[in-house]
Amino acid sequence: MSQKPKTPFLKSNIVGDIPDTPIVRKFTILFLLMSVIPTVVLYYFYVQIKEYGRLQLTINEFNVTLIFIVLGVIVGYASMREVLNQLVQVTDANRRALENILSPEKVRELGQEQNEIAVLAQSFSAITERLEENVRSLELARRTLHAVMAKIGQGISNMQNIDTFLGLILETVTDGLGGKVGALLVLEEDRKTLTTRCVYGTTVEPHRQKPVDVSAGTTFHAILASRRPLLFSEVPADIREAKPLVYLAMTPMICAPLVVKEKKLGMIIVSGRKVPEMFQDDEVNLLANVAAQTGVSIENARLNQDMEKTYFETISALALAVDAKDRYSRGHLDRVADHCVIIARKLGLDAQDIQTLRDAARLHDLGKIGIPDEVLQKNGVLNEQEWILMKKHPEIGESIIKPIRSLNHLCDVVRHHHEKLDGTGYPDGLKGEAISPLARITTIADIYDALTSERPYRDRMSPAQACEELRKMGGKLDQDIVEVFVEALSEQRKL
Repeated sequence: MSQKPKTPFLKSNIVGDIPDTPIVRKFTILFLLMSVIPTVVLYYFYVQIKEYGRLQLTINEFNVTLIFIVLGVIVGYASMREVLNQLVQVTDANRRALENILSPEKVRELGQEQNEIAVLAQSFSAITERLEENVRSLELARRTLHAVMAKIGQGISNMQNIDTFLGLILETVTDGLGGKVGALLVLEEDRKTLTTRCVYGTTVEPHRQKPVDVSAGTTFHAILASRRPLLFSEVPADIREAKPLVYLAMTPMICAPLVVKEKKLGMIIVSGRKVPEMFQDDEVNLLANVAAQTGVSIENARLNQDMEKTYFETISALALAVDAKDRYSRGHLDRVADHCVIIARKLGLDAQDIQTLRDAARLHDLGKIGIPDEVLQKNGVLNEQEWILMKKHPEIGESIIKPIRSLNHLCDVVRHHHEKLDGTGYPDGLKGEAISPLARITTIADIYDALTSERPYRDRMSPAQACEELRKMGGKLDQDIVEVFVEALSEQRKL
């Protein structure tokens, strides 16, 4: 967008063009003509007096001169009046045009001015201000559009997280309605409390807000029961006194319930206004439509989560079935998951990574379902051919979960939990940084549990002995993670 011109530049152009307008040119010419006749007569009188000491005029010559002067004044007056009438007509036309551009209050303000020139000047100034305001509005709209597109891009890049879209919806509708603060509250499964899902216009952290009561008699219960948006000119007492919602205690307030068919899901609240006025009916209807679509999105997301949960539980059941086939490794999956969580928390990983580690650990040996029982349950060390078969289980496990989109993020750990930093691992022989941190954590947890579990060909190690063995593996494992794990175990008094 090109840079908008500054106000002085606009005004200088307007002022500079005025002398070239036809009305001003006519005014100038007529003024000169009206001045010529009296000036010539006075000059003639001056010459007569200077030369003869008195006027050398007959009475007839004086009368003719006087008549020319009077006629000149009359003609000049009539002509000047015509020019001024044209100026008044231009001013009236300007006022009528302004009525289509400026607010009625501004037009009335201009109409109180008696001086037409002043009206024109003020009109030009008012139009200039409106143009500048329009330019600012366009610039703001451009920035808003860019921000919305950026958030949409973030949402598209992470389709698993509906919170990104809910935050975008809340931000857009709050700004669109000119509100100061917005919040999206979701009804919990107990149907008795609302939790804060996302907020906008405040520094409040949603996950730190306590649930609020929606039992009968509360304002929130009335909003949900009404199934339509409610507008409050004053903040209801129970909302104003609720500590988790103190940031919403501004007027006016509009609340729209999220309802899908007969199911109540929560509500959107917009509080305060950037301009001192109430929400209009069309704004209330807009929020109602947004709330309806948002409710559908939340319900679809929940159904999708239930489906993904079913997928995961089914796959986990298969993994546990494999785990149960070997009496020496029963409980191995759950123990590895617990060890992964211990390491992740000690490293300060976020909740999403911790959950990924927990789920991947529960499925990391899923591929053993494709390994013959005589190999899995062999009482002794595997021979070369049996090892070739056993080393295929990470690939088999990945191939099972890969077609399920919701489990794709677990593929890396499931496939690479037997890789070593020096490249001696399997199935891909990855080295160093090519192995992800989550896979490194799972590898250490898996080896530790194997060392502390009894095998037909050796006795189990104590936790201290297993930790020492992990250290002896040196460059095969990430020793920084090993030390973190050892420290975490020591804190839990397992050594």
